[in-house]
Amino acid sequence: MSALARYYHALGYLVAGYDKTTSPLLTDLQTIGIEVVYDESVGAIPASISACKIDEVLWVYTPAIPKDHQQLLWLQKEKADLLKRAAVLGQITKGRTTLAVAGTHGKTTTSTLLAHLLIEGGVDCTAFLGGISTNYGVNYIQAKDPDNAPVVVEADEFDRSFLQLQPTKAIITSVDADHLDIYGEADAFREGFEAFSQLVPPDGLLVQKAGLNLKTNAKSLTYAVELSSDFTAQNIQIARGTYTFDLFTSTGVIPNLSLGLPGRHNMENAVAASAIALSMGVLESDLKRGLASFRGVKRRFEYVVKRKEHVYIDDYAHHPEELKACIRSVKELYPDQKITGVFQPHLFTRTRDFMDAFAASLSLLDICILMPIYPAREKPIEGVNSQALLRLISCNEKTVLSSQEVVDYVKRKQPPLLLTLGAGDIDRIVPQLKEVLV
Repeated sequence: MSALARYYHALGYLVAGYDKTTSPLLTDLQTIGIEVVYDESVGAIPASISACKIDEVLWVYTPAIPKDHQQLLWLQKEKADLLKRAAVLGQITKGRTTLAVAGTHGKTTTSTLLAHLLIEGGVDCTAFLGGISTNYGVNYIQAKDPDNAPVVVEADEFDRSFLQLQPTKAIITSVDADHLDIYGEADAFREGFEAFSQLVPPDGLLVQKAGLNLKTNAKSLTYAVELSSDFTAQNIQIARGTYTFDLFTSTGVIPNLSLGLPGRHNMENAVAASAIALSMGVLESDLKRGLASFRGVKRRFEYVVKRKEHVYIDDYAHHPEELKACIRSVKELYPDQKITGVFQPHLFTRTRDFMDAFAASLSLLDICILMPIYPAREKPIEGVNSQALLRLISCNEKTVLSSQEVVDYVKRKQPPLLLTLGAGDIDRIVPQLKEVLV
């Protein structure tokens, strides 16, 4: 939503919006002149907007907003023309070369890396990203020639939003079941990705992770790490937290690449992004420089503290497979260290649907701390809580703590290797945790 706000603001439109709580991202929007309110009452709608006729305003909403939201209910009553975020993004990208990145995991990092590789390779592009790029400090990048440049978009599967897009080329990173409150069952979730893959035109390109076997009318290439596929990373080495590898492509080998972002799962993302970047004309020398200079996305395997005494990594992981990939990458990088992990489950339905899988992934930790479930748009579900999840986790040391108790625990215990995980508001305590690690 904030990327759309930046897009329309850059075009000279008056932009305002609502959010539940403040954040640095929203402060940045306000700094550039975008008004933000934190009160959902109708009277809180900024005067600059309420002074307009309803049909003079483009009303954009995310399906993640609660259905009983006061401003939303008022707009529905007034018969305002309400458009979902994905529909607006579809309109913006219609008729343009659209490079879409979809998947249960990895789409934010992969789309951000793809945009970075294009820029490093001299390919002008616009990008709508799902996270804050560390390299650029924003989640919206505007091309020098936006009318003719390709558009990189993160294609979100929630509420089937990605079916609003018309991708010219696409990446699909994974189809592990999620959002079962929307899709109902895993087969229906996969069918959503099948429908997305069919949107790529016959003269387009689909790059999909090896083994997904999604049908498409376009040319299809596979990618992997240390597996046979059209694009694969081989000869992997780790030195001082940096991965180096050779990229085997459908036409040859690009040797001795270095990835500036840690984590084996991120190397997989890099292979996918490289496949599309090369297809867009990025030279091998520019690809090599772009991969090495990529600094990732805020809250995606982000080093908050990296000292001899303490390493603290913060990650957005909120699905069992994402947790597993993140924790295993940390173990690979720091094989002799005990990992203290703090996880805030996101959504009651997701916790309920994947309770056993969450427990299995979190049991990879040495010390597991759970925070209460972040509800977002949902109401509580009886019997679904962090205590129930904790009982299934096999760590010898495990507990449930509030956010302030987590800060107090870290201040007291001073863990050498700390990992915070989750998509709720756990990021609000990251600065405090950084401060107490002495």
